[in-house]
Amino acid sequence: MAIIEKLHILRFRNLDNQYLEPNTNTNLFIGGNGQGKTNLIEALYYLGHNRSFKSKNIKDVVPLEKESLQIDAVVDGVRVLLKKSKNKNTILFNQQKVSSNSKLTHLIPTQIISPDRGFVVGGPPKLKRSYLDWGVFHVKPGILKTYKSYNKALKNTNALLTNNNTKQLDHWLAQIATLSVEISSARVDYVEKLKKTPFVPLKELIKQNNKFDFLLQSGWTKEVNHLDQESIYKYLIKNKGSFARIKHLNYGPHKATIDYYINNQNEQHFSRGEQKKLSLFYWIMQVLMMVELNIKPIVLIDDVSSELDQEKIDSILDFLNKLGVQIFVTDIGNKPLSVDKKRTAIYHIDKGVILKK
Repeated sequence: MAIIEKLHILRFRNLDNQYLEPNTNTNLFIGGNGQGKTNLIEALYYLGHNRSFKSKNIKDVVPLEKESLQIDAVVDGVRVLLKKSKNKNTILFNQQKVSSNSKLTHLIPTQIISPDRGFVVGGPPKLKRSYLDWGVFHVKPGILKTYKSYNKALKNTNALLTNNNTKQLDHWLAQIATLSVEISSARVDYVEKLKKTPFVPLKELIKQNNKFDFLLQSGWTKEVNHLDQESIYKYLIKNKGSFARIKHLNYGPHKATIDYYINNQNEQHFSRGEQKKLSLFYWIMQVLMMVELNIKPIVLIDDVSSELDQEKIDSILDFLNKLGVQIFVTDIGNKPLSVDKKRTAIYHIDKGVILKK
């Protein structure tokens, strides 16, 4: 169970030397636009991933006139230090150096719901893969090595195709075939677990009685058995010429996606409101599944009232509270939220300064 007991943001965007001891249930941060609410959510996400969900450039998150960002925290009794500059990356657990981001992600599983990140239903394939693989990693942590090996094989394959060098291509295509099956199998297993998650409380949560479904698209053409190494390898060898012409591999797990349905109707026909509602459904379904596996993620919800009405906000926060997960939620504060004050710490953010009410 992940609980942030203490949080000290020394340097992150406009947040400078901000310290708090969060509530173990709900933490509500209220502030106007541009005051630092999303920066706080981003800092918490950074703490759990060692990267931003908004920018790949370290310069964007390091405050002006500073050389590095730094976030300290105590999570489940473990003292965590994350310090990052353009040239150096330091992660410490109880003052001991940690070399892998995966250990950080495993200690601090973080689920985020944010307009800045987009909605998984109706969203781009990259976001859908991110949604899928976040769950895969937490259910099967060892799979991360396979993903890294696959990305290396894909990079080398594309480099050879770009330079029209086919001498070593068969070796890397064999690697692609082997690793692809491992990734696809892990994804299929995860999707099956996700589909077994109880739908009823979630349907009640978003007040929907429709038939929901989702289908994993493996990233391979239909003539390939994505769970059979030999089938994949034969296809790759057979089509080397076409890959060489386009100078990259356009099939594989890196092209996988998820198709979502309501009453057998594809997500492409959904309104933005339906996409938003279903995205919440599947994000929270993932949280529920993790809780059932005794993995309690930290849930981050940014700018909550811009995307949800009062009734849904109340229902979602109550549902998550009953799951026993720690929640960090931001809001502009133009409408009062009926939060449970016994289980909620309320803060105000103004120009990067966080004060508890």
